[in-house]
Order: sequence, then C-alpha cells, then structure tokens
Amino acid sequence: MAHTLEVRGVSLRFGGVRALTEVSFGVNEGELFSIIGPNGAGKTSIVNCISGRYKPTEGELFYRGKDITGLNPNARPSLGIGRTFQNLALFHHMSVLDNIMVGRHHLLKNNFITGSLYWLTGARREELEHRRKVEEIIDFLDLQSVRKATAGTLPYGLRKRVELARAMALEPQLILLDEPMAGMNFEEKEDMARYIVDLNEEFGMTVMMIEHDMGVVMDISHRVMVLDFGRKIAEGDPASVLADPHVKRAYLGEEDEVLVDPDDTPASRESAA
Repeated sequence: MAHTLEVRGVSLRFGGVRALTEVSFGVNEGELFSIIGPNGAGKTSIVNCISGRYKPTEGELFYRGKDITGLNPNARPSLGIGRTFQNLALFHHMSVLDNIMVGRHHLLKNNFITGSLYWLTGARREELEHRRKVEEIIDFLDLQSVRKATAGTLPYGLRKRVELARAMALEPQLILLDEPMAGMNFEEKEDMARYIVDLNEEFGMTVMMIEHDMGVVMDISHRVMVLDFGRKIAEGDPASVLADPHVKRAYLGEEDEVLVDPDDTPASRESAA
C-alpha cells in the first residue's frame, strides 16, 4: 500500500528541550491513522512539523514522494494537506459561510496580473463553483441552520464543526485533525466521530488524527501510533496497541492494568443506552 505521508527520523528541539526524538512512521493512502499519548508527548508537535508550522531539527518529511521538510507552510494546502487546530482558529466576527469560503482561498485562479481579464471571463463561474462546494460541505456537516450565523456566537461543539468544514473546503487528500473532539459532550463526540469516518470512507480523504478519547480512537482507527516524551513507543492496529505493555505504562504507570475496556466503544455505549 502506498504511503501518502512518510515521517523519517524527525526530531524537534526548542533550545535544550526535546519535543520529538527520531520519530518515524508512515500513513497509508486512504487510512484513518490516529496518534495518541499522554499530555506533552509531542502529538501536536508532529502535526506542526507536517503542516509546516515547525521545521524539524533533524529528519525528513515526504508527502506523496515529495520532500516537504523545508517547504513553506503556505504552499502545503496546494499539495493537498489540510488541518484543524487544537485551539479554535476561526474568524469569530465572520459568518459560518464566510469562514468556510476562506478555506477555498488557495483554489482561486485569479491573481494581480490576470485579475482584470479574469473578472471579465471566468470569475463569476468560479465563484458559483466555490459556493456549490461550500454548500455541499454545509449539508454534509449539518450546518444549514447556522450558515449565516456569526461564528463567534456559536456553541463550542458547533465551532469545532465549522473548523472541520473550513479544512474540508481545502479539498485535501490528507487532513490533519488536532483533537477534533476536545471539549465536546458525548453526543457531539458521537456526531464528530461519524463525520470523520465519512470523510475517510465517502470523501476518500486520508485522515491523521490526534485524539484523547480512547474509546473513539480504538473504535474508528485503522492504525494507531503512541508517543511518550517525544518518542514512538508503539504502532499498529488498535487491539495490539491497546495490549502493548509500554502503552499501559505510559498511561497508567503499571504494566498489568488495562488502558481502556476494549468493549467500551461509542457504538457499544450507544446500543447500551
């Protein structure tokens, strides 16, 4: 299976502090790949390296075979890499619709040189096409009722959904989700988990997700990687990672206790309710 993303020996230091140490892994085409680990394990740091916010101190990053290690972060969406943030990064004074439209910016064809001619020819058609794509995303994420609302006035769970919508508007082949369910209640998590699975299965996006809800991670992920103190300590299918004694020690400090009940998944909790 072809790798969409390859991370080779990536280390990241801030002065004398090591955030990542020789982390290597690959994300397969069409995969839902999750990264877990205790607080401060380096999960967001690896996403920031992939998205270009940080440049690795050592190591290399490849996207579809292209070395992107030193690539400007603004150029990565054009390659097909989108992301959401652990802390919301919406334009709070703008409407939901306009926030999502911002995600289409890198797809616009006109520029300073061709602008005047373009407005006489294809600009209107392009705008209509962008609007159509945005409306599809609004329908997919059930945002019709708030499409004209100011983003900053929405409940937290809805704002997280709007941020996902904006990342979708980039039309990425690889989408990086940094704690997409953080701060959500149970029902909101159920909805978000369903949207993420549909992104992967219906939209065909390769998904790399950081998430703390172990039940969700184990329920929907194809493969899971575990970081601890900036090092990779486990990688594999959810069941094998869950059984790994290094993972149990990282979370609980004890080798012989279970990290989470393998039967305690969103689907099982829903059926029990």
